[in-house]
Amino acid sequence: MNAARGREPVRPLADRMRPRSIDEFVGQAQVLGPGKPLRAALEGGQLHSLILWGPPGTGKTTLARLIARRADAHFIALSAVMAGVKDIRAAVETARAARETSGKPTLLFLDEVHRFNKSQQDTFLPYLEDGTLIFVGATTENPSFEVVSALLSRARVYVLRSLTVDDISTLLRTALADEERGLGKEHLSADPEAIELIARAADGDGRRALNMLELAASLAEAGRGLTVPIAQEVASGTRRRFDKGGDQFYDQISALHKAVRGSDPDAALYWLCRMLDGGCDPLYIARRVVRMAMEDVGLADPRAFALTLDAWEAYDRLGSPEGELAIAQAIVFMACAAKSNAVYAAFNAASEDAAKLGSLEVPLHLRNAPTRLMKEIGYGKGYRYAHDEPGGFAAGERYFPDEMPDRRYYVPVARGLEIKIGEALAARRAKS
Repeated sequence: MNAARGREPVRPLADRMRPRSIDEFVGQAQVLGPGKPLRAALEGGQLHSLILWGPPGTGKTTLARLIARRADAHFIALSAVMAGVKDIRAAVETARAARETSGKPTLLFLDEVHRFNKSQQDTFLPYLEDGTLIFVGATTENPSFEVVSALLSRARVYVLRSLTVDDISTLLRTALADEERGLGKEHLSADPEAIELIARAADGDGRRALNMLELAASLAEAGRGLTVPIAQEVASGTRRRFDKGGDQFYDQISALHKAVRGSDPDAALYWLCRMLDGGCDPLYIARRVVRMAMEDVGLADPRAFALTLDAWEAYDRLGSPEGELAIAQAIVFMACAAKSNAVYAAFNAASEDAAKLGSLEVPLHLRNAPTRLMKEIGYGKGYRYAHDEPGGFAAGERYFPDEMPDRRYYVPVARGLEIKIGEALAARRAKS
């Protein structure tokens, strides 16, 4: 079905289907449900500055427009990608003029607020203080890291979530039935399986779902409607959400690491495949699994370290997709291996002492003495060469600085090879 069949293709379906009221808004019950904070503020007429944080296609722009409409406020929209301080000042002048002529407040919506630097964000502060502007920022990035604290203290943060499959299915069915704004006047039928397929492929993004539906409608043949094969065609090639360097990136690598640490090979494989499906660089994952081997498997199974290095090299030589299997193999091995963070914890504790205790002198008996002068002033004097001692161990010898008490940084766990390491250390210490 093409656009010539009665529908003027001026505005995209996703734009035409924007909710006209809070009651039409789909999803986000955690902030817009009955009695929830934002809804209560809107119904009570308590307009305030806020930041909407959530993934793409969850309704941030739409919600800002609805807030302005509900409060009968003048609405100004800017995008941080294109706007600058000059645009902010122009918006302030417009807001002042609107207040003088109509008495209405002005809501300034700034999309992608995280793209403004600190000085640009600071520009808003005096105008929020004196009530010239009500600020609504939208961001896909964590405001804790991307929005200056002064602005955060003046704007409440609301977290929007990805839409569920049921939410998106509702959006799609509404668009198919709506004769005024949607596809209803085209009498386009749709198989329920096709609707669900598009809803799942949209991956929580309402805008993406409506764009796919519009494309599917243009491909549908008269009398056949929107079928599963058409839905498969428009949904092909979609990837799961993954923002390189953003919250999704760090959340997913954290989940992968924790699944390995928690000895769950199945969950670890799932998160690996999620990241690969989202476009993560496999070499980044390869580097991270080496870190996992050192931090969480350690000496409980030293083979993990070698295997992760081999996986990294295998991917470097083979590339995708063959090399990804080597990374998967290393991840499964580590998830199943005995775990120990004893060396990791010992290293951190020793690092803390090294920083805290200052430049303690190396004891004379531990210093090399390559010259006669060094020998004469005591370098190396009294040092016991361990290989010449019984069992290759100089019982009672001390290797810490003289001014520093003995420490026990490394405490082997009772798992894997560290069982044997712990037994050997205990036997040597018993001789000291």
